[in-house]
Amino acid sequence: MSRVVVVGGGLGGLAAAALLGRAGHAVTLLEATDRLGGKSRRVELDGRRVDTGPSLVTFPGVWEELLRRWDAPDGPGEAAEVASLKLRRMPEVGRYHFRGESVSLPVEEGHPWRAAWERFARTHGGLGPQVTKLLTADPTDRRTLPALGGLLRAYGARLTTRSYLDGLRWMPDGLREVIAIHTLNAGVSPERTPALYASMPAVMAHDGVFAPEGGVYEIVLALERLARRAGVEVRTGEPALSISAGKVLTAEETYPADAVVGALDAGRLEGLLGSGKASRRRLSCSGVAVYAALKEELPGSVPPHSVVLPSDPAALHASLEAGGEPGETMAFVNHYGAGEVYPNGGDTLALLLTAPANGREYGLEDPFVEKEIGRISEAVGLPGPATEYFGEHLVLHPRYFGGWGSVGGALYGEARPFWMSGPLHRPRYNERRRPWLWRVGASVHPGGGIPAVLGGAMISTGRLLRFLAK
Repeated sequence: MSRVVVVGGGLGGLAAAALLGRAGHAVTLLEATDRLGGKSRRVELDGRRVDTGPSLVTFPGVWEELLRRWDAPDGPGEAAEVASLKLRRMPEVGRYHFRGESVSLPVEEGHPWRAAWERFARTHGGLGPQVTKLLTADPTDRRTLPALGGLLRAYGARLTTRSYLDGLRWMPDGLREVIAIHTLNAGVSPERTPALYASMPAVMAHDGVFAPEGGVYEIVLALERLARRAGVEVRTGEPALSISAGKVLTAEETYPADAVVGALDAGRLEGLLGSGKASRRRLSCSGVAVYAALKEELPGSVPPHSVVLPSDPAALHASLEAGGEPGETMAFVNHYGAGEVYPNGGDTLALLLTAPANGREYGLEDPFVEKEIGRISEAVGLPGPATEYFGEHLVLHPRYFGGWGSVGGALYGEARPFWMSGPLHRPRYNERRRPWLWRVGASVHPGGGIPAVLGGAMISTGRLLRFLAK
């Protein structure tokens, strides 16, 4: 039995701790704040539950694979019982608004884009199992080759999302931009992501998008239950002060460790290792997230999930790369009525605005935020600004996200070259000069949201278990 210290109690750290503890190792998880979840947290506004961070679960096979790995060979099903997480499939991926056009995914019957969408979905909708395999299997495992080969055959020589979509001459320009905007799930433009990202909307429409019953923070609670059942010692409110070979130092104690799992943003982790360096690369985007309890119901025409695109996506991407505020941004709109997903007695609304990683603090009165909320409100069909419906509310911004260690509040850290963005790259889970240090979380597996973080934790933990066995 080895001693392992996991530094950081976000989704990646919790998943790694649960798997390592289940494998029989003595695991201590250290979380600096008084709560678990990292960027995913739960707040209360006017007595209603609202969860921050990712709002949907995609690629449910990744969660199922995590439960399978936690289960003992002679006791399948125990993990699902302990986790007690129920996923509700949403009726659609979302409703998209672009240059006065409104469309759902999958594209509805009678819409001018329907035939093009069906043609696209026939090629890409069934790729979910291949993507799930790449998200959860070690890239060095030769058994991933069939999955990788199937994906590469779909894209041919067009390697980026932009080059692949631009090569589909038969696709309407509006539908092309609706598909391409999903690359902001990795925090960068379609020129900076592999062609794989073009498949994501079709896979999500085919396999479904899900919201956990009770809110997305239920995933954090499920992982905590798995970790505690596996014997993990969970210590919140105890920040690590330094990490070195064989130990992790906090203000309260020195923890001996045969291995350390860093589940923090890359910049923050390097600071604890005594080697923090200023970023010289381009940064991924940040965000301004507005959460509100509503004083009255929104019109029934507003669906649970909407995406409002800018009229010029290329200008948005250029602004973000330059670190400036865009003229128009891309925004997610999440609207839940009473008893829908959350056990609330009234409506809640989340407006998630893509913003540059400028480290700024924003409020509702900020010109950028005020203007964009007005534009978004009009796009989704509200008679006035959404703020007119607000009761108690909360605004998170780049300065807040920067407090988690990401430069300027960049949600996915540094922007990598396109071949290193997404599940096709081979992240630096471990390094030769520090064989005792292992990494999980968004800093090594950016983009893709919850599935990429959980999948990366499984890959890194699998390698660490082999290391400890030696």
